[in-house]
Formats: sequence, C-alpha cells, structure tokens
Amino acid sequence: MHIDRTHHIDTAESDENGDVDYFYEYDIYRFSEGSMCLFARSYIDEPDEAHFLNFSIDGESQLIVDADLTRPLLVSAKEHLLSEGKVRLHWLSGRGNGYEPLP
Repeated sequence: MHIDRTHHIDTAESDENGDVDYFYEYDIYRFSEGSMCLFARSYIDEPDEAHFLNFSIDGESQLIVDADLTRPLLVSAKEHLLSEGKVRLHWLSGRGNGYEPLP
C-alpha cells in the first residue's frame, strides 16, 4: 500500500474587519494499491478523528458500500490511521446518514 498525505486549507475571503465566514484546515490521505485508491480526510482541530470519503478505481470515483468495509485496502488504511492516533474513524455511507462510525 502506498500512502500520500497532503495538507489543505479551505477558507473564505476575509471581510473589511478581517473576519472570514469559514476556515477549514485538514489533511487528505490517499491510500493506493494498483489502480485502486481510497481517500480519507482528517481535520486538524480533531486530531483523533478521520473520515473515509470514497474509492477511486481505474480513475472512477465510487461511494463506499458496506461490502467495501472488509476490502484489504480499507482494512490496511484503517490500521494506518489507528497507528497515527486516529481512534474515531467514520465513513461516508451515502445512505443519507452522512458519516457513520466505522465498525
């Protein structure tokens, strides 16, 4: 498994007082094996939490489904994030419930 981690800041333009409507700072993880990639995000202000977002297979983005939770790539990615102290892991299920705890 190959792991890439990139740092991102998403923020609104500041107004005349220097205030901004939103500010998000986070890391994106890209776990890959062959043509399969798995993406996760961890916000800097919640260092013990991470969210699995989606898979990309042959460049095609796919939602994570229940059957994917036992894929070796996801299991290995979970172990890696746990080793970094990210003990609250969630996944975007696409069921309308937003993020669900990872079993």
